[in-house]
Amino acid sequence: MDIAPSPIPSRTQYVLEAVKHAILTGRLRPGQALVEAELAAQFGVSKTPVREALKTLAGRGLVVMSEYKGATVRTVDTAMAHAVYDVRLLLEPEALRRTVAAGAGLEAAGAALERSDAADDPAGRSLANRDFHRALYLPCGNPLLTRMLDELRDQAALVSAVAWQAVPSWEQEAHEHREILARALGGDADGAGRALHDHIASFVQRAFPDRECPDGKSPDGESPDRE
Repeated sequence: MDIAPSPIPSRTQYVLEAVKHAILTGRLRPGQALVEAELAAQFGVSKTPVREALKTLAGRGLVVMSEYKGATVRTVDTAMAHAVYDVRLLLEPEALRRTVAAGAGLEAAGAALERSDAADDPAGRSLANRDFHRALYLPCGNPLLTRMLDELRDQAALVSAVAWQAVPSWEQEAHEHREILARALGGDADGAGRALHDHIASFVQRAFPDRECPDGKSPDGESPDRE
């Protein structure tokens, strides 16, 4: 018999959401130590909810737990970035194709674009970006596909936060978002899927270029020389 997971206690949930927000908006940087006593004092709680929150964040791929170093914000390297984005490339465009083919409403995606345009800081743009992408795949009609992409969201946002600090590309991405949404609203499922695929692929190659593309070509489209 399946047993429903126990709900996270409110204090743990409060700490979890606060720490996650700080990580995904860049206030807590990759590799930064997360000291239980300091976080407990900051949030006015005991160390127990902090410890449980950090364990949950470790399970979601945002925090690394070490017996010797304690907890730290996960460091994003090229291999990690491409692993996360390769999965997005496999799943997200297909989910959007299904959303468009089903004729699902995309009002939430349009609203997210407006919030992104109006945001006056990286945190607001980051949250709006997350909402935009989720609004594209959420109505795809396959709960398992949706759940898989939801589970990837935090790690993808961590990669994005690191990338944006090194290569600010908000305007280019906003333009690509509008193109994706326009194709989706026009009922072009395949075109919207291709535009989303290109958007995801170009972002990770621009921010983390030291790797071949999934099709075996270099970022400039040429096949690499091999010995």
